[in-house]
Amino acid sequence: MQDPAYLDPRSGRTWPLSEPRWRGPEGQPLLLTDLPGLTRPGIEAGTRGLWRYAAALPFRPAAPITLGEGATPLLRRDWGQGALRGTAHFKCEWLMPSGSFKDRGATVMLSLLREQGIRHVLEDSSGNGGAAIATYAAAGGMRARILVPASTSPAKTVQSRALGAAIELIPGSRQDCADAALAQGNDPAGNDPASGVFYASHNWHPFFLQGTKTLAYELWEDLGFRAPDNVIVPCGAGSNVLGCGIGFGELLRAGQIDRLPRLFAAQPAQCGPIARAFLGLPPAPPGPTIAEGTAIAQPIRLPEILDTLRRSGGGAVLLEEAEIAAATRDLAAQGLYVEPTSAQAAAALSRLREEGAIGREEVTVVVLTGAGLKATQRHAELAGVAL
Repeated sequence: MQDPAYLDPRSGRTWPLSEPRWRGPEGQPLLLTDLPGLTRPGIEAGTRGLWRYAAALPFRPAAPITLGEGATPLLRRDWGQGALRGTAHFKCEWLMPSGSFKDRGATVMLSLLREQGIRHVLEDSSGNGGAAIATYAAAGGMRARILVPASTSPAKTVQSRALGAAIELIPGSRQDCADAALAQGNDPAGNDPASGVFYASHNWHPFFLQGTKTLAYELWEDLGFRAPDNVIVPCGAGSNVLGCGIGFGELLRAGQIDRLPRLFAAQPAQCGPIARAFLGLPPAPPGPTIAEGTAIAQPIRLPEILDTLRRSGGGAVLLEEAEIAAATRDLAAQGLYVEPTSAQAAAALSRLREEGAIGREEVTVVVLTGAGLKATQRHAELAGVAL
């Protein structure tokens, strides 16, 4: 197999990893060329967390930036009502240093970029992505600047500020914020790292997906070195869908599993462009949703996400606000205090069982991505409590 390289999946063009870049020269999002995958002897048994799968990465950093992320619990619980009640496996990805699954991508992306000489990174996010980048930049002695919409509640940025990130308020919408980050980021073809800030976006950089793919490896190990039947994830920009597609694809290529699990993307009906496209529905303008962490109106890797879902034999679910709220409360009643964004995956399981797409006896993993502490106001509203 050839050396890993940046890949434009839409044209097949490649570029060497030796020159840091976050997109193609025409502005297209990139992935990496296929990697061989990891076999059981390649796991670093003495390492706890996701860095035990370091041999599956495109290159190994001399000193990873790590805070013990990964190794999140996989809890077996009953889920559902009446005849639809059955066992599910809940992957508690919110039990990470910054409180969300995005630590998987941040630890790998920033470790690999620092190895390439990057010391100052730019990100645009008012939520979990910005918190994760701020966390690992601080841990790695790197500088971080986070662009957020000017309308963002200060409560959403206090975590990043406390970690030392510079917060820049951008007038306008979330898209205006993303556009400002694109304008401030370095040349897509890569600059001398000493010349300025590098756009290390969790939505754009393919190294981030090399971190999220470790979820697949961890589930494989959690389940006794076999693949689950189904994996359901909340989906905004699609990094968990793509990461699972990459990771399970590597395991299949390496002969460690005999089939891919079916991947299902859960999105709010108020803002679900990926699910709408998968289901053949026309685009619709976005509206407000309690699942705000997945309210991304223009996901940049839409074709790749749809292809990943289809190749797995999975699908997508559009969820009403009442379904998301009910799942949030029902999870909390079992001691699983997550943000409504995460609860979409559990709501999707209920819907998929009701429709007969997933059987009660199948091994189904529900990925819970963010802590309820990040959505205190939403939980207060659901409970009818004034803050």
